[in-house]
Amino acid sequence: MTFIQMLLLAVVQGVTEFLPISSSGHLILLPVFTGFSDQGPMIDIAVHVGSLLAIITFFFKDVIALGRGGFATIGIGKADQERRLLWWIIIGTIPAVIVGLFLKTGGYLEGFRSTTLVGVNLIVYGVLLGIADRVGRQVKTFEDMTLKDGLIVGLAQACALIPGTSRSGVTMTAARFLGYSRVESARFSFLLSIPAVAGAGILIIPDLMDASSELLKEAVITGALTFIAALATMTFLMQFLRKASMMIFVIYRVVLGAALLLWF
Repeated sequence: MTFIQMLLLAVVQGVTEFLPISSSGHLILLPVFTGFSDQGPMIDIAVHVGSLLAIITFFFKDVIALGRGGFATIGIGKADQERRLLWWIIIGTIPAVIVGLFLKTGGYLEGFRSTTLVGVNLIVYGVLLGIADRVGRQVKTFEDMTLKDGLIVGLAQACALIPGTSRSGVTMTAARFLGYSRVESARFSFLLSIPAVAGAGILIIPDLMDASSELLKEAVITGALTFIAALATMTFLMQFLRKASMMIFVIYRVVLGAALLLWF
């Protein structure tokens, strides 16, 4: 890949991973509209890892708190709330892990790289996001998370393995239906993504062993560029959600989805 292609991939991933408009869908559309060759699943995972590092950096205090919960789990220190929240996140990650393994081992992932599927999911899940943001109360924070909430949002996260859904979008939709505020829905969504994205990175380790040095270099560069773009986007989104609704993202999704279905 050229540097321009890597830069475009990084910007598209870094922006769309955190805005509820589907990063995987946009990554599939990028080669369609630019004429670039499809970057393939390994580069897709590399940019997700860049996003993961941005999440850890932005929510560093929360990550440290969850780390204390991990130590408390094995009897080092006392952090009952942090330990409980950590386990709810781990349990909430299980649905995505099970579905992800099923899709990967069954060879179904490549079959999802369809512009029609992206268009349909952009519209369907965009409308659901709009309804959730309209009717959902804004009373809960991340610290109010229960086992039930973690499982419900975790099940929603599993749906995001299909391009066009948006992991951040569908998990924020579920969180808003459960009564979490917009900002806390985003916080809940991003922290829940840490083990899921890390697990996706682990899945490609066998592929990395067979990858050429050139592909590995491209993956590292693209991931680093994604980290920068993602950190900037996260900062913007968390400020934006304190002042505005998610309707602008709903409109974008529906318009883009309809345009894709009409065009293709």
